[in-house]
Amino acid sequence: MDLLVESISRQLYHLLNRKPVEEGHLQDVRLFMLDWAGCFAAGTVAQQGTILGRYHSKWAGDGLLQQVFLMAAQSHITETDDLHRGSVTHPACVVFPVAWHLSRFLKKNFHDCLVASLHGYETMCRVGEALGEEHYKIFHNTATAGVYGAAATASALLGLNEDQFVWAMGNAGTQAAGLWQFNEDAAMSKHLHAGHAAEAGLKAALLAAENFTGSEKIFEGKKGFFAGLCLNPKPEAVTAESAGWKLNETSIKPYPSCRHTHPAIDAALDIRERLNLAVSDTKEIENIEINTYETALRVTDNPSPETTFAAKFSIQYCVCLALLKGFPMLPHFEGRELIGNASTGLIEKTAVRTDEKFNEAYPKNWGAKVTVSTGGMKFESEIKSAKGDPENPLSNEEMMTKFAGLMTYAGAKKHTSHQLSKWILEADSSTLVPELIIK
Repeated sequence: MDLLVESISRQLYHLLNRKPVEEGHLQDVRLFMLDWAGCFAAGTVAQQGTILGRYHSKWAGDGLLQQVFLMAAQSHITETDDLHRGSVTHPACVVFPVAWHLSRFLKKNFHDCLVASLHGYETMCRVGEALGEEHYKIFHNTATAGVYGAAATASALLGLNEDQFVWAMGNAGTQAAGLWQFNEDAAMSKHLHAGHAAEAGLKAALLAAENFTGSEKIFEGKKGFFAGLCLNPKPEAVTAESAGWKLNETSIKPYPSCRHTHPAIDAALDIRERLNLAVSDTKEIENIEINTYETALRVTDNPSPETTFAAKFSIQYCVCLALLKGFPMLPHFEGRELIGNASTGLIEKTAVRTDEKFNEAYPKNWGAKVTVSTGGMKFESEIKSAKGDPENPLSNEEMMTKFAGLMTYAGAKKHTSHQLSKWILEADSSTLVPELIIK
């Protein structure tokens, strides 16, 4: 190691351990954990979730690593999990499965679980911010930055020292993987990404606890992470000083679709409310125009979605759904609902365009403008911060409504849903982390 310049991994270790943790921060983690628990529950009953469950029962066994893989993969299925804009990552689906299962395995209290989760969010989001825009065109940031977030979460719970933390980062980074090609085929690999990231990062930390060494300069080395996977990395983002925690920069999603569709959904809902649209009124719509940033269209420009997954990644479908039915819900993307909504003819009237104004604001702000022409008149709505962003947060009531809806979708009893939310939000921080019961 160059004694004059600490490696990025060592700088990150010091940064995480000197950031103050206040009670308000831990209360915020509880809210994000509640949101994640609902997402996980809903994911267990989705088609992909049941396939993963069969795989787990038949082939994987019931060890710690296998449990974390399954929970993380199932947490990332319904497209309802949180999103950090600057890093374009979904931290909850990777961080919380590691925090919950490892806390139970080590018999750690809830306070330790919450603090470890803060470290996981911080690390995953910082690494994601450092990846650069070119990386996201090919790689799925939740997968590639996620291994580091999982390793940091586990490192905190295991009480790794500085060297061990560096080794955990090194062996997490060498396992970083996750390609966007699945989106071309509407394949199920996205969920595998979350599962692998959580499992691989946890494994790296467990090995480090046994003094299994990893690369000192996994980030900045000439054959390291940035050199191999990033054309225009921003290494300084990993260690830049900041007052708050990245968790508090993270958005909570109100709708079960790709977050890139949400600003346009908000705009469509605004127009629907202003026009007091009924389903029959949408037949009179002459055309719809969606203006947004280039990345949103690269990921979600799909005028002919044929599956649940494809519909959630179709900005055209999501906007037309919002105009037709109002607030998008999980059933709107499934079965006959999907077929019916997609066959109304509205999508064929929809045009999408990039807008330099939104490009310049991205990724700090994810914006969109929707214009609807009907009856010879045009109606516009522009969104700079989507519902659920820190600048436009969900209320506590909206959070609880979302959680209850996800638990109902999962088939949970009301008593179970109530008990789980009560424990996550109100449990004494000295309490041991219990089994997560969702049914």
